[in-house]
Order: sequence, then C-alpha cells, then structure tokens
Amino acid sequence: MNSAKGHEWDQVRNELFTKEEITDSNLRVALVGEITKARVEKGITQKKLEELSGVRQPVIARMEKGKTSPQLDTVLKILKALGKTLYIGELK
Repeated sequence: MNSAKGHEWDQVRNELFTKEEITDSNLRVALVGEITKARVEKGITQKKLEELSGVRQPVIARMEKGKTSPQLDTVLKILKALGKTLYIGELK
C-alpha cells in the first residue's frame, strides 16, 4: 500500500516553497503568535483591542487565524495598544 502518510510536512514544505518563503512564513507565524499571546495574557478581547488600537476586530481575527498577512502599520498599532514594541536585532 502506497500512501502519503510517510511524508512529513517539513519535507513537503521544502519541496513546495523556497527557503525565503519558509523563513517569511515562520516569522509571520511567530509574530502573530506573540501578539495573540500578549492579548490573551492581558485579558483583552479582540473587540477591546479594536477600541484600543483602531484596528477593526475582523482584521484582528483574520490575522490571529492566519488568514491574512497584516500590514506593518497594523502590527504596530496593535503592538502599541498592547504596550509592546517591535524589537529587531542586528540586521545582517
């Protein structure tokens, strides 16, 4: 019996996407994950975050579900509302 069960996601992903695309995706997932974690830890609902940031709740929901890639200004508004900053280490 020949099935795709033996294929691991990493192998398939490496065949479908370039290293740069994988790196970009991983960064987006990590950033949105940290934003969601901060929101939940502060006990802020998406609706309240809309009030604090000016970013509409449906946009926040789509971002948290990974259904959209947020614009940088959207990320910065949300981070500011959560009392967070975007720190970028040394660029190479």
